[in-house]
Amino acid sequence: MSQEEIRIRAMEIDDYDQVRSLWMTIHGFGIRSIDDSREEVDRFLKRNPTTSVVALDGDKVVGAILCGSDGRQGSLYHVCVARPYRRRGIGRRMVGYCMNALKAQKINKVSLIAFTRNDAGNAFWKEIGWTRREDLNYYDFVLNTENITRFIESE
Repeated sequence: MSQEEIRIRAMEIDDYDQVRSLWMTIHGFGIRSIDDSREEVDRFLKRNPTTSVVALDGDKVVGAILCGSDGRQGSLYHVCVARPYRRRGIGRRMVGYCMNALKAQKINKVSLIAFTRNDAGNAFWKEIGWTRREDLNYYDFVLNTENITRFIESE
């Protein structure tokens, strides 16, 4: 399948089952029990209707990004491309789609978090020119302890 045959479009909630199946194959991902449920992804997409994206080979989801903003800064979550489709520019195209959607909303800065154990993801961000911040600390405060993160360990 050539790069041109892979279609990139805004994510819809009907894509959820395929996107979640894809997430479960990505080594180094952390999937949250509540935040990554169908209901919460639907809420996220309704809040950010133009910025999240899927890559399609026919009707098959082969890549996805959850992308949104708080009106000031954009964020990318769960950026992934199925292993057989990597190194074909699909990730770059999806990131470009998200960046353009955020620019249209006058968002000037975008951030993301990649788990340190996500080697493929960290290599991708470095390759496409993103800067790893070492001048700050990232803090979390868990409001709902039932929102468990499950790491995808096998590839």
